[in-house]
Amino acid sequence: MPVRVAGSRSARTRAPRKRAPASAEETSAGTSPAPEPSPPPPITYTPLQDAIATIFQSAQKTTAGHRKLAITMRSIWEQCAAGTGPLGSSVGGGRVGEKAFVKEFTGFLNRVLVTKKSEVVGDRCLRFIDLFVRRLLDKDGEDERMIEGEEEVVEETSAIRFVLRFIFYLLPLIPSREKTVRYRTTQLLSLLLANALPEFPYDYSTKSDAIFKQLRSELLRRIKDKETPVRVQAVVGVIKLLEMGVGTGEGDSEDDGEGDGNVLAALIEAMQNDPSADVRRTILYNINPTPETLPYLLERTRDTDPVTRRSVFTRLLPSLGDFRHLSIGMREKLLRWGLNDRDESVREAARRMFNYRWLEDVDGDVIEILERLDVTSDGPQGGVKELALRGFWEERKDFVEKITFGDEFWEDLTAESAFLARSYNDYCRDLPSAQREAGEIDEKMPEVTKLALHLQRYLNKLVVALESEDAEAATWEFVAEQLLMIASRMDYGDEIGRRKMFALLRESLAIPELPEGVTRLIIECLAKLSMGEGDFCMLILEVIAEVHDRIADDEDEAGAGDETFHSAKSDVSDDGIEDAITVRAPSVKATVKELMINLKCLHIAQCMLENVSGSLKKNTPLVTMLNGLVVPAVRSHEAPVRERGLRCLGLSCLLDKTLAEENLTLFAHCFNRGHEALQIEALHIMSDILVTHGSAIFEGDSCAVEQRTLYRMFAKTLKLDEVAEVQATAAEVVCKLMLAQVIKDEEVKLQLLLKVLVIAYFDSATVDNQSLRQILTYFLPVYCHSRPENQTRMQKITVSTIHQLLLIRENLGEEEEMVSITTTASQMVDWTDPRKNVGGGVQAGRGGIEEKIVDPNVHVDLALDTLERVSSSSCNKEEKKVLCTMLGKLYIPADAAPEKLRELYELVTQAIGDKVATDAPSRNALNKLELSLGKVVSELERDGATEVTGDEIAATGDETEAVAGEATAGEASDDGEGDDTIVMTKPPRVDDLASETGRETSAAPSTEAEEQEDEDEE
Repeated sequence: MPVRVAGSRSARTRAPRKRAPASAEETSAGTSPAPEPSPPPPITYTPLQDAIATIFQSAQKTTAGHRKLAITMRSIWEQCAAGTGPLGSSVGGGRVGEKAFVKEFTGFLNRVLVTKKSEVVGDRCLRFIDLFVRRLLDKDGEDERMIEGEEEVVEETSAIRFVLRFIFYLLPLIPSREKTVRYRTTQLLSLLLANALPEFPYDYSTKSDAIFKQLRSELLRRIKDKETPVRVQAVVGVIKLLEMGVGTGEGDSEDDGEGDGNVLAALIEAMQNDPSADVRRTILYNINPTPETLPYLLERTRDTDPVTRRSVFTRLLPSLGDFRHLSIGMREKLLRWGLNDRDESVREAARRMFNYRWLEDVDGDVIEILERLDVTSDGPQGGVKELALRGFWEERKDFVEKITFGDEFWEDLTAESAFLARSYNDYCRDLPSAQREAGEIDEKMPEVTKLALHLQRYLNKLVVALESEDAEAATWEFVAEQLLMIASRMDYGDEIGRRKMFALLRESLAIPELPEGVTRLIIECLAKLSMGEGDFCMLILEVIAEVHDRIADDEDEAGAGDETFHSAKSDVSDDGIEDAITVRAPSVKATVKELMINLKCLHIAQCMLENVSGSLKKNTPLVTMLNGLVVPAVRSHEAPVRERGLRCLGLSCLLDKTLAEENLTLFAHCFNRGHEALQIEALHIMSDILVTHGSAIFEGDSCAVEQRTLYRMFAKTLKLDEVAEVQATAAEVVCKLMLAQVIKDEEVKLQLLLKVLVIAYFDSATVDNQSLRQILTYFLPVYCHSRPENQTRMQKITVSTIHQLLLIRENLGEEEEMVSITTTASQMVDWTDPRKNVGGGVQAGRGGIEEKIVDPNVHVDLALDTLERVSSSSCNKEEKKVLCTMLGKLYIPADAAPEKLRELYELVTQAIGDKVATDAPSRNALNKLELSLGKVVSELERDGATEVTGDEIAATGDETEAVAGEATAGEASDDGEGDDTIVMTKPPRVDDLASETGRETSAAPSTEAEEQEDEDEE
């Protein structure tokens, strides 16, 4: 660390003088009083030191007079450089005077560099130095350049030499051992680089260029400093040097790892991975947004710090100007990340960006904003664009009132304008009735009859575009979907309009070329317009028959054409080869046409089944459709038809329990024998059937599948690591059934499924199956903490699961990774913690804060299972270590079952006596558990002895003495470390405090001896 004042006279005058050895007379006269020490001599300054010290003294008081002080300091510098005035004449002029000034100036700077970050005087002094250097360079700025032809040659001035000497002096202080010196040095350099030196001619000579390159290297190393304030100041300095162009000359190479590209890469890496949000935010604020850095800057909307995420919307994006300079992907990401953020302040910043800044950039044209986005990418619902517009309607009431949709608007719809109209209609329809009338939604939106005419026109455009394979087919499909969504929210009080819309939708549904999205929306509208489910199903059945009849018509036409063509070719062809070819081509085309029509019919049937909820047996059209369409589709040899038919059959089973019982075997067979897509479909169908009808479905006479067989199939599927999607789907199905308590009768199978899920969660084989991990990450804590019986199930499988995971860990390959078994045990302890169960935890009552436990025996039972496993001969050393460590994390309350607490205490005592723990942490965990349990058991025995009557005391006198002896022994083993354990004991009574204290004191030596034995064994 540098001295406080380098080479100053004050430092020499402050040096203590050595005293001479005491004489014999002074030694013998010990009774006489010692003479008072003489006061230290006053500190003397040279005129230059005195002038600089006075300025620094004034600068640290307030920033109000810094400008005058900087002018005064500059005059002192000019006197020293020119050798004029009283100060200049005392030090000499020229280079000697400049060096003398720098020496005294840096000497007083040393006292500033040791001030802590919390002291404001240090900040004031550094700001004053920055202002002084700025004034010094500004005065010489007019004379430091001279023009020689077309080239600029920088003339070295006294101010430039001062800056170079000053920076060269600070370079060794940047890597100082003292964190305060490192912070103040980097802070001063960042101030100078940001304010005084942006236009400094650092490359006018080889020496100056080398100094600034060394400065950049030192600041780059400080980016990895362990102190956050140092890193913050270092990144500011590096960014300013990057803007100045230090190290980016033609002769500079990047072989040393510190080129321009490597510096930028280091800054981006720090912005992405630095543990401090202040460092990441500082880089975000200071680095220039360029095409290279902009994606990384916008990426901070996914930062872990909410302030940093909000800063992207409040500081970075406004500085970029017009949002249209961003790409469509960047705009989509900003809206998606901002509007879906978990922090309300970030969501509010994103809404204001869309509702105000983006709207100002396009002069209030909302449709242009939507044109700058891809409204069709997220389907008819709009995704994040719908969320943005919903916030826009809620906040910008002025646009809600003045927006209009005239006839010209509806006659020339685009994807963006249709989306805007649909979003406005949904917003107004969702308002309360009073606000809806005030908004005049019925006046702004067209009547049902006009809407039907507009819908018919755009459906015709869609059909024409599909037949001609036009590129605009996707646009017309999106427009038709938006109009259908508007139609589904309309008020059909007008009977004429209702009939017009109903006839249009009925006619349009029979068009085979319509996309599935449009078909689904048409069926939803028809379900609303129909008089009941019976009429609705009859209507859909008629449409299906009409669509299916097209196959026969097409086949008849194709057959007639083929026959005529065949007869014409047969007269020419001799060997019949061309005849066979010409006959086979139309047959393939007809087969494809038949397949598409069948899929269309099944899709219509599926959409219909999704919109009905009545009984299947009471609905004759549904039964007819089931027998005539769905069952043949399930038996089809075409995989797409079979899969869609299976889905329709599954939807039908949801409407009738008997049908579900009869076909559950079919779904299980499809899962066992089908391909991957069919297996996933079968799993979803079986899950929906069980959730709808419950486990009572297995009790029906028609059900040929046993409950345990189905659960065994689920457990087997969870172990299929080769098919990740099927495994994740099976986990989702099992989790859904367990949370809904559908699987509750078979306790053994339930525990088996739970164990398989836990093993799959921690197994290294599922490390790449992120869908499975995400499902189980949500399910396991929710399942365990929702009901006490669920925690009991997890407690029963904990020990065996840890044993199984240890076996898996032993067989891991070199490249396979797995979570440590200690982390696994800690996670399972957390899942079984009774304090985290719903209804438990710390609560406020009348008597103050109290802790409520729903089931206090969960961790007690887990401790019993753990000790039984530890005491067994088949438990190896590693497993014992993990289980004993887990014992120290259990929560064992005093209000648990007394008999279980006594049993646990006996097992702990036996385990310690048998020396099952071979390592020191395990032994310490067992000893602490024994001491704490001994105190609890002693308290239980004392309370039980108090309640015994006099006759019982006489009859059981010997037993009472034995119990008292055990209580004394248990309390004597307590060495005062009970507060460090997790066993919650009852507070002792007042009359027992003295005796307990005495016993604890007497027990202390024996405990220390045991600890010494443990250390010797180690």
